[in-house]
Amino acid sequence: MATKSKVLIVGGTGYLGKRLVKASLVQGHETYVLHRAEIGVDIEKVQMLLSFKQQGAHLVPGSFSDQQSLVDAVKLVDVVICAISGVHIRSHQILLQLKLVDAIKEAGNVKRFLPSEFGTDPARMENAMEPGRVTFDDKMVVRRAIEEAGIPFTYVSANCFAGYFLGGLCQPGFILPSRDHVHLLGDGNQKAIYVDEDDIATYTIKSIDDPRTLNKTVYIRPPKNILSQREVVQIWETLIEKELLKSSISKEEFLSTMREQNYAGQVGLTHYYHVCYEGCLANFEIGEGGEEASELYPEVKYTTVEDYMKRYL
Repeated sequence: MATKSKVLIVGGTGYLGKRLVKASLVQGHETYVLHRAEIGVDIEKVQMLLSFKQQGAHLVPGSFSDQQSLVDAVKLVDVVICAISGVHIRSHQILLQLKLVDAIKEAGNVKRFLPSEFGTDPARMENAMEPGRVTFDDKMVVRRAIEEAGIPFTYVSANCFAGYFLGGLCQPGFILPSRDHVHLLGDGNQKAIYVDEDDIATYTIKSIDDPRTLNKTVYIRPPKNILSQREVVQIWETLIEKELLKSSISKEEFLSTMREQNYAGQVGLTHYYHVCYEGCLANFEIGEGGEEASELYPEVKYTTVEDYMKRYL
C-alpha cells in the first residue's frame, strides 16, 4: 500500500477548510493545520483548532507576515492545500497565495499544491463580465505563478456550493428554501452543478496522491446533480408536496439590479449571471487537461440534490 502524503491545510478553520481537515484525517493522511500564533479572543476558532488536535491533526503556527514561518510549515509536508476564504479583500487574497507559492518554491519539497479555487474554472472565464471577472483574473495570476515556479499542482473546480445555491433554490441572497414563492432566473432552464461541501472535500483529498490528477484540473460533476433551477425547484416541491408560485427575472432586470449593488455585491451577482443565465458550468466538455471526480472515484457515494434538500424539511 502506497504511503499517504502529509498534508498542510491553509485556511483550515474556514467554511471549506474545516471540511478539508476532516476529510484528510478520515482518509488517513497526517494532517497539519496552519494557524496564526496570535488568534486573539476568537474562542470559536480556538475551539475548532483544539478539536482538530483531538482528532489527530498537528497545529502549526505561521504567519503571512513571516515568510520563514511559511517555509518551515511547508517543509513538514508533501501536499499543500490552500482554502483561504473568498471573504478576504481579493487583492489581499492574491498576495497571501503568492506568498504561499514563494514559500513552496523556496522549500522545494512539495509534491502537489492545490490553490484556493473550488468554484468555476477561471481558465474558461476569460470573457466574463466586469466586475465579476476580477475573481477569475486573480485566480489566473496565482495559476501562472504556480506554473512559472514549476510547482506540481491540481486545480479543483467544484462548481456550486450546495449550501449557497440549493438552500436558496438558486436565488442570490437566500439560504433557506421558500415554501411559497420562487424567482426563476430567466427561464430557469440553464443547467448548473451543485455539490455538497463535504463531498467537495472528500473528492479533493482523494485527488492529492492520484497521478491521474497531477498538473490537471479536477471537475466535480456528480451526474445526478447537473440540474436546472426549475429541476431544483421541482425536487423541493415534491418534497414539500406543494407547488410554489413562480415569477421570472429577465436578464435585463437582473443586470439592472446588479448595477445598483456595491462592488462586492456586483462581483457576486456577476457569478450568478454566468451560472444561471449562460450555463457556464455545464456547457462544455472537459477534454484534455481535466478529469471528472465522480468518474475517477466511483466509490464515493456523493450526496444528491434530493438528499441534500431533505435537511430543510
